[in-house]
Amino acid sequence: MSNPRTIPSELIELLGDRLTIDPTIREQHGSDESSHASHPPDAVAFPQSTEEVAEIVQICSRNALPIVPFGKGSAVEGGVVAIHGGVCVDLSRMNRILAINHEDMDAYVQAGVTQFQLNRHLDGTNLFFTVDPGAEATLGGMASTRASGTNTVRYGAMRENVLGLTVVLADGRIIRTASRARKSSAGYDLTRLFVGAEGTLGIITEVTVRLYRRPAAISAAICPFKSIDDAVRTVIETVQSGIPVARVELLDEISIDAVNRYSDLSYAVTPTLFFEFQGTPAGVAEQAAAVEKISQQHGGLDFQWTTDEADRERLWHARHQAYYAMLALRPGARSMTTDVCVPVSRLAQCIAETKRDLDACSLPSPLLGHVGDGNFHVLFLIDPDSPDELAEAERLNRRIVERALAMDGTCTGEHGVGLGKMDFLPLEHGEAFHVMQQIKATLDPQNLMNPGKVLKQTL
Repeated sequence: MSNPRTIPSELIELLGDRLTIDPTIREQHGSDESSHASHPPDAVAFPQSTEEVAEIVQICSRNALPIVPFGKGSAVEGGVVAIHGGVCVDLSRMNRILAINHEDMDAYVQAGVTQFQLNRHLDGTNLFFTVDPGAEATLGGMASTRASGTNTVRYGAMRENVLGLTVVLADGRIIRTASRARKSSAGYDLTRLFVGAEGTLGIITEVTVRLYRRPAAISAAICPFKSIDDAVRTVIETVQSGIPVARVELLDEISIDAVNRYSDLSYAVTPTLFFEFQGTPAGVAEQAAAVEKISQQHGGLDFQWTTDEADRERLWHARHQAYYAMLALRPGARSMTTDVCVPVSRLAQCIAETKRDLDACSLPSPLLGHVGDGNFHVLFLIDPDSPDELAEAERLNRRIVERALAMDGTCTGEHGVGLGKMDFLPLEHGEAFHVMQQIKATLDPQNLMNPGKVLKQTL
């Protein structure tokens, strides 16, 4: 680990023991769940308010110190890796739920609140927060990466569920991007500008999110298939039929095998769909029957559904543990994880061609996805000390991304760009990429806000 820069005395005076250069803590804040090499920041700051964040940013700006926002470190594209050092601003202590507006069905929280924390707070009410990326994540981080997850097919991603933000800009100004009104025609949509910017335009310190009423009934279903193509075509017809499925998840045979081993289950080792239906008791039964009929038409082998809460929790717990289950397939490996998203009509072709590539790959490469919205993931389990394995994973990743872009898709449906997808942004956006660079240069002329991520700018 390199020696850290000298930290300005005014930053030490501001934060006291909430600023640290401890090597272990710096190392913990220099990486995420990705395979990107760790780069520790020079110091880690733990602010407790938006005003403190603004003061930190002002000090860093005066001293030309890079600033890297940090939530839980659970992302997978290297978005928190401090490749230029600087100060990591850890927002985990900004974890207060500021207001729950029951009649308006929204919540106003500090950026360090996690989705699990918010939903625990909502226990006993008839409301819940819907965006569920699986791993615990802060709402500020989820907004920064435009996260989504298993509920997106019905409720949308963070893009649809963030109503407003408090943001500290690169010069230390504090702005509020929107009111709590559910719609507005007043000016530029600054909320959407910062949702997905990955901390490159400012630091999100507070978030207002949409809440939904809890459904009266929930049921879950599982259905194995002889081929992954049969499973995907079932999803496409389900979506096109207008059945309001709440979740539909695809696990290929490698993923299911991993889940079985990790969670001590005995699902058939074959491509499998997990479903969830929400609504009235009669409605969820009707939805399940309709999807069962579609799955049978596409070779579904044994459609099973239940309204039992314990059975549902067991199924979705296994799905949420899938990432760690897959890592366990190759102890000591790191996952180079990629995701793409295509129009649902192109999903079957995209996955079929991707599976042919993976079948010829020498690496364990499970595939899974939130296929109801056209999004799937591949995990390349690589030896972190093997340049050859990394090169093979990067080559296949490029093939997957280029295939998705050729189908009018995107290089990342939910993981974000970070370090890992920077080369693909110009290919996807064309001239609009240069507009993004201009916005970055205007709002962050010193290029201090999470530099070296998302856009290629000169430091």
